[in-house]
Order: sequence, then structure tokens, then C-alpha cells
Amino acid sequence: MSQYRLNLFIPPEHAKRLDELAAKKGVSKSSIVAAALASWLSPDAGDQREAAIAKRLDRLSRQFERLERDQNIEIETLALFVRYFLTVSTPVPEAHQEAARAQGKARFEQFVEQLGRHLSRGRSLVRDVVEELQPDTARLDEATALAEAQERAS
Repeated sequence: MSQYRLNLFIPPEHAKRLDELAAKKGVSKSSIVAAALASWLSPDAGDQREAAIAKRLDRLSRQFERLERDQNIEIETLALFVRYFLTVSTPVPEAHQEAARAQGKARFEQFVEQLGRHLSRGRSLVRDVVEELQPDTARLDEATALAEAQERAS
């Protein structure tokens, strides 16, 4: 096969990387440059890059949709809880409002401390509740592993 001789000027850092790659792979620098040029000139190269980008964007879109769905569930849950709480809680008489504020402040501080401990453990409240109701951890771990594998695949 006849080959065309070409003299190139490339930055020193590219030349160094080319030397290192050729030595590491055990191939000639000419073959690396020829492969890179073939990839650059290939009409399919752009399509392959576009397909890879589209696949990544699709995956990001699905992840975003799941986050949006989860956020909507959280908002609806909070709204339902607030409505329920406001419906069932009785008004505090004027004489007891100061004591109720103090008790509310203490309860809120306790809640924030408990939330901090819970978040520092890195566990899910949903998982804790499921374990309390049904302590079959083997099934729960299996379901968690399956869900994580499905998320990585998507």
C-alpha cells in the first residue's frame, strides 16, 4: 500500500502525548495520527458523537423527570399534611399562647436536631419505616440493589 508523506507542526505537549501513547500501545506515531485523521474525516464520526450526546441527554431528561415527579410528590405530601394538621388542631386559647409558642420552639429545635442526626446517618426515613413495619432486610436490600441497577442502566 503506498502512503503519502506529510510533515506536521504540532505543539510540544501534543508531541509528548503522542510519543507516550505510541510507546504505551507499542504502535507507530504514524498509525496513531492516521487513525485519528480517519476518525476525524469519517462521515459517521459526527453521527456517532451526535448519537452519544442524544443518548446522554435522554438519560438526563429521564433523571430530571424523576426528580420533578419526586418533588411534586413531596409538595403534595406536605400540602396534605398541613391541611390535615390545620383541620384537626384546635386553636390555642389566648391565655396559653405564650406557653404554646415556647413549647413549639422547643419542639422545633428538637425536630431540627433529630433531622440533623438522621441526615448524618445517611439513611432514608422511608427505609427506616419499611424496616420497622417489615424487618425482612434481605428483600429490601434486594429491591434497593435492583432499583439502583435500573437507575444506572437508564
